[in-house]
Amino acid sequence: MNFLKYFIAILALISQILSINIERTPCEKRLYSTLYSHVCVCNSTYCDTVDPVDFTNTDTFYQEYITSWSGLRLEKFKQKFDPEPAPDSQLNLTFSKSKEFQQIFGFGGAMTDASGFNIYSLSALTIQNLINSYFSKDGIEYNIIRVSVAGVDFSTRTYSYDDFAGDFNLSKFSLSKEDYEWKIPFIQSAIKTSPREVKLFASAWSAPPWMKTNNDYKGNGTLIGPVAGKYFQTWADYYVKFFDFYKKNGLHFWAMTAQNEPTDGYLYKFSFNSMGFTPETQSDFIAKNLGPSLRKNGFGDIKIMILDDQRLFLPGWAERVFSHNSQVSQYVQGIAVHWYLDSLVSPKVLELTHEKYADKFIFATEACHALGSFGPAVILGSFERAESYVRDIIEDLSHWVTGWTDWNIALDLKGGPNWANNFVDSPVIVNKTGDEFLKQPMFYAMGHFSKFVPEGSVRIELKSEGLKNMNLAHVAFKNDKNKQIILILLNKSSQSVKYSIGDGESGKFINAVLEAHSFRTIIWFY
Repeated sequence: MNFLKYFIAILALISQILSINIERTPCEKRLYSTLYSHVCVCNSTYCDTVDPVDFTNTDTFYQEYITSWSGLRLEKFKQKFDPEPAPDSQLNLTFSKSKEFQQIFGFGGAMTDASGFNIYSLSALTIQNLINSYFSKDGIEYNIIRVSVAGVDFSTRTYSYDDFAGDFNLSKFSLSKEDYEWKIPFIQSAIKTSPREVKLFASAWSAPPWMKTNNDYKGNGTLIGPVAGKYFQTWADYYVKFFDFYKKNGLHFWAMTAQNEPTDGYLYKFSFNSMGFTPETQSDFIAKNLGPSLRKNGFGDIKIMILDDQRLFLPGWAERVFSHNSQVSQYVQGIAVHWYLDSLVSPKVLELTHEKYADKFIFATEACHALGSFGPAVILGSFERAESYVRDIIEDLSHWVTGWTDWNIALDLKGGPNWANNFVDSPVIVNKTGDEFLKQPMFYAMGHFSKFVPEGSVRIELKSEGLKNMNLAHVAFKNDKNKQIILILLNKSSQSVKYSIGDGESGKFINAVLEAHSFRTIIWFY
């Protein structure tokens, strides 16, 4: 009998232990300037985490995660629903889970040579904390990785996988030390760490110089000769080799872009790795070389995305690609866009593109701050840059874009390395001398989407009434798997905003205040 009492007591203790809600590890704040917000510091022994979503009492409570200029970083709050909307609400939002739009693929960043150089300058424990921050259930759960094919500007040198002129059989093709020592190990670790399926997509900046009209990695140059000629076919075979070598290391790609920023190759004295394609040459290259070669060699399931350049080229680029060669559409599944000139053109071009090519997904493949001479490179603690990320992501997702990819996953304090001195900012900045990395506000901006809007989520209708302000933005999704509505709200203004959210059918409402210079993700179970 005493044994039975002892056994019951042990079971009760175990039950108590298992029911404990392990609290998040908070941000270790560091302020570099009073002009900006703070960064969160991680090292080999400490790194902040994100509270998981609570699946209890969901009929009575909703959850929200808030990031703000004033100091919050994905801070979780659990709040009670209200029975009616607040009469003094300035912004009234109503979602409809029955009105669906596009399905989401996910969010992530690029594993470049520069990212690998920085990450692998850290100790093993710090590296794992960085990978956990991006990919684990305690982090922001990225599920997309863009992989650069050979050298780019964010490399320490110029190189290709076959720099032997005239090697049309690619007999001397080989991956680089950057692949074997940095990119492949990182991707393998990310896949092992992530609770989600991690999708890889590849992008090339330049063919080997001997294949190009200008015999250089950079500048204005294209592939030599006619499309379907030996240079174009060798370039298609080069991609096949790349995918085959990565497959031998256990890595298979979800997608690829046909060329990074194909318009760069027509710019006089362009300063880093580039190669030009017109919509017509891209169309023929995919239809005659790339598409058939991928299928022939067992990589026909890799999705090909055209453009991979600024959205101001839409819908014209897509129209010219698909009208030029009647065979190309069967090989193309997506249209890739970059964010750099978004301010110059309305997002309605994305809608026009979707309306005309509804069977092709639109995917955002690159974004960063301070590209070229647009501003300073790294600004530690910049909240404005985080806000601009959130604004652009909401705008894209509200116009049929299916996912959003940041540029370099990690850079150094200068915004490099970059052989062309084209330094930019990153959500994670590595300080190798301190064996630490700094999470910028941009990191948390990405997390408001990547962690809570997983692959398979669907954008739903979100109507707004009341305050109209360019500094406010919002978008809504549903996740049928977890029975969740996910709402993301942004307030870039210096004034707080009272808001109310309802669905028009459940009799439940959220009444709250959207703090100045803040953004939040709201989880509403149904």
